Amino acid sequence: MTPTRIRLLLTLGLLAGSIGWAAAVMVDNQSGRVVPIPWLAAFTVWFLAVALLIWTVLARPRLKRKKGHRPMAPLVAARTAALAMAASRTGSLVAGFYAGISIGTLPSRATEAGTDTLWISLASAAGALALTAAALWLEHICRLPTDGDSNDSGLGRVSA
Repeated sequence: MTPTRIRLLLTLGLLAGSIGWAAAVMVDNQSGRVVPIPWLAAFTVWFLAVALLIWTVLARPRLKRKKGHRPMAPLVAARTAALAMAASRTGSLVAGFYAGISIGTLPSRATEAGTDTLWISLASAAGALALTAAALWLEHICRLPTDGDSNDSGLGRVSA
């Protein structure tokens, strides 16, 4: 496995952003309304970001094999690394989509529905960025030391 590249996350975010913008514009042109987004969307994304952050904080000493903490089982560590990679990609897609909705909703911000949709989509995008940041941190913690370097603190390349 190779570490997640920021370029990949930016590309996914831009693609999802263009889809979100197109959806917002199409709904506005076809029905004259803004895309309805419930506050539950923002709450859910923030909940996932906080849950992943808590898992990261709890897993860190176990992955680093700090004294007083039981080391994490290899299978659990591998699943944690897979979770981190999936969460970073998902977070970038969700952030891009809601940012695109925000941009598409800007012309309708003079109405109450447009303002609500703008704030909800911005809150959702911010939560998705927090999810992506937590996932990248967890992925960074899951890296194994490079071969032959006993002084490495575990921040080397991801081994296959």
